[in-house]
Parts: sequence; structure tokens; C-alpha cells
Amino acid sequence: MIQHLPEKFEIKKGAEEFPLMVVLSVTYVCNSRCIHCPYSNSDIREKYRDAQFMKPELFKKIADECGKYGAYIRLSGGGEPLLHKDIIELIEYAKKAGARIGLITNGSLMSGKAAERIVECGTDMIEFSADAGDKETYEKIRRGLNFDTLVENVKYTVKKRNELKSPSKIIASIVNQKIVHDKLDSIVAFWEKIVDKVQVRKYLTWNILNPQETGDPTPYLPPEKRIPCPWLFERLNIDTRGDVTICGEDIHFNYKFDNVLKKTIKEIWLGDKFTQWRKLHLERRGDEIEICKNCPDWQYRSWVYNYWKVEKDAEKRRRELIGDE
Repeated sequence: MIQHLPEKFEIKKGAEEFPLMVVLSVTYVCNSRCIHCPYSNSDIREKYRDAQFMKPELFKKIADECGKYGAYIRLSGGGEPLLHKDIIELIEYAKKAGARIGLITNGSLMSGKAAERIVECGTDMIEFSADAGDKETYEKIRRGLNFDTLVENVKYTVKKRNELKSPSKIIASIVNQKIVHDKLDSIVAFWEKIVDKVQVRKYLTWNILNPQETGDPTPYLPPEKRIPCPWLFERLNIDTRGDVTICGEDIHFNYKFDNVLKKTIKEIWLGDKFTQWRKLHLERRGDEIEICKNCPDWQYRSWVYNYWKVEKDAEKRRRELIGDE
């Protein structure tokens, strides 16, 4: 049975002074319109027409701060990171600064020299958003992309990782939505033969999508109890402008409260607002925070079955594949 609750609710180990993970929206441009993507089903990208890409100087400031603590920079958010013309150089910069990198990509551009440089510099986690195990289903979900290209690029990335004996862990991510739910076992079996780890994700609505499209509504956290959300105790989110919001659920950045061009990440993480929000969650009063009160997805946050578990599982498989046991 999968565990989701910790022995004690508290700041995650290693996040006492600085978040374990800084989630960056490095771009609001994408080459696909996925059916389950909140950005493809909203006007968020229109609101970022003036800031479609994070400026390199802002990224480097964040990377320098994260590097001091070995924190993860997770390249995620409003679009496909590899569409940022400087992203490979920025990933290489962040690695040299001491940060860890988690890249989420649709895989369409993960080929040739790009893939080689990304694994060669030691990108820690490469997460391919796959979502299907056959061409027909994939191209219904990830509109505008090609399944054969994805498979070829994932295999090439794994091959180069193995040849270089890179520390990069490579995973395939599957969102458990209605269109794939009955095929889930075969999808996982397909990708397990190729990557280090397959992660099956819950379908989230972000207060945008139709909750009826989920493939599995079973909660991780008890819905009758307001369990503290783990995200406030391990990570924060930054957009292309440097604005910081309390939680990744706020993909509109309607609740932004600070900016990393004005304060350090550490100052924000240890500041009065985050401290008060954590206190409210620990007192089971998280619903006094507006965004938490209106969050439709809080019950799918797991304290144990999470990014760190996926990383651990993937690392074990990576060692087997490169013969480093």
C-alpha cells in the first residue's frame, strides 16, 4: 500500500533555510496544445505576451542562489522549456553553479546535440511528458506532436546517457486521465522498457479543467481532514518576471507576493508570509488562506509518494543500466 502521510508534519529535511525545489516557468510558449494542459485551456499565456521567456540574467541570479544550497531548479510551467533559445546554456550554467536541474519536456526538441549537452552536463532529472503508449492516443492528447519522434528522442537520450555514464535520471510521465485510464497498464509497460522510471500522475484541474476527465479520483490525503500541504514545506514558484507565488496551484500568479529581483529566495522562504502560511497549515487552518481554501487539488498532494521518491527509484534503475551498482 502506498503511503502518503509523514510521521510528522514539518519543514522538509534540507529545506530549513532554503527550498529544496524552485519551480521556474521559464517560458509561456509551447508547440503543442495538450487536452489536459491548463495553459492550453485558458488565457494565461496571453497575459504573459510581454514576458514569454525568462531573461538569462534573472535565471542566472536564481541559479547562483540555488547553487549555494544544491537546490533543484525545476524547469516547468507555462510552455516547453526547450523553446527558450538560451535554455541549454542556462542549464549548463546552473549545473556549474552547483544547482540541480529537473527538466520537464514534451521531448519534441530533445534530439541530437541538444540531448547530448543536456545529459553531458549532468541534468539530474529529465522528465518526458509522454501520456500515452501508442501513436493514435498520444496524438489525440498531445495535439501537434508526433509519437514516433517522441519515442526516438527518448531512446536517443537514454542511449547517450548510458554511453556518457551521466548521472541524469530519465523518466516518462503519464497523466491518469479518462482517455488513457483503461490502457494504463500497457502504457506503463511500454515505457518501462525504455526509461528509468514511469510516473503515473493524478489528473489535476487547476480550477480550469473538467474534473470529470480524471481517470482516478481517489485522493491521496483524507478529504475529510485538512492535512497540511507539503508544497509549502519544500518548494516555491517563480514566473518569467521573477514574481513569486505561494504555490504551483496558482498558475495564474494571481497571488504573487514578492519578486526575486527585490529579495533573495532565502529571504522570501524565511519571510513572514511563508512562515505564517506554514503555521496556519500546521494548525489545520490552511483554508484560511484564499488560494488554499479554493484549491481543488490539495487532496492529491502526497508527503511520501512524490518527486523525491521518483528520483530515488529512477536512480536505482539508472545504475543498473549503466553498470554502476
